[in-house]
Amino acid sequence: MEGKGRFADELADLHPRTWLTRFRKNSVGYLAKMLFFYHGIGLLLLLAGTAVIEYLIPGYEEPSLPRSLIGVLAAGPIEETIFFGIPFYLLGSSHAVIVTGALWAILHIFNTPSVELAQLAFGNWLFVVPSLFFALRTWASGKGWFAVATHSAWNGIFFGAGCAAGEIQCSILEKDMLFNAGMAALSAALVAGTYVLYRWRKKKEEERVNI
Repeated sequence: MEGKGRFADELADLHPRTWLTRFRKNSVGYLAKMLFFYHGIGLLLLLAGTAVIEYLIPGYEEPSLPRSLIGVLAAGPIEETIFFGIPFYLLGSSHAVIVTGALWAILHIFNTPSVELAQLAFGNWLFVVPSLFFALRTWASGKGWFAVATHSAWNGIFFGAGCAAGEIQCSILEKDMLFNAGMAALSAALVAGTYVLYRWRKKKEEERVNI
């Protein structure tokens, strides 16, 4: 979608045919707009989809698992690097990352204590599907750190809201201190490894341009 005007870039980036490409701009403000766009779609899918699922599966309730603050915050660097950053820099293709991103989204269905149909986290899955495209495009735009930061921040907001409402059983840390240390160390190692891959990919692209 080409055009001129104040919001020409936004309108072009909102069009579904661009959802596997990098954003036209990668400033923090611009990425924030895209974040709210994709998360807004996710919220609509969550609300509409949950209503349909509750109609089709009598007695269905979105499952809730005990959560810790360290766990939800660590999900940002761990999930973003494993399913988006590392595959993108290794393969150099947004189309390849759609596969790992789809796997990431599907895994959210099993955020449940049971694999029974009436216990699967369908709402959770519906919400993250649009986020798949936001993460993919943010990494492709060279702003992977923004995807990591907003992923953790968004998780933290929902964690706080769920705790305040009494909808989930919350804790700051897990009881196993070794697990807590392992989560922190794994997050740091994955971010560092992804940065190394970023530098490697960037060097390869510069060499190709200079040939």
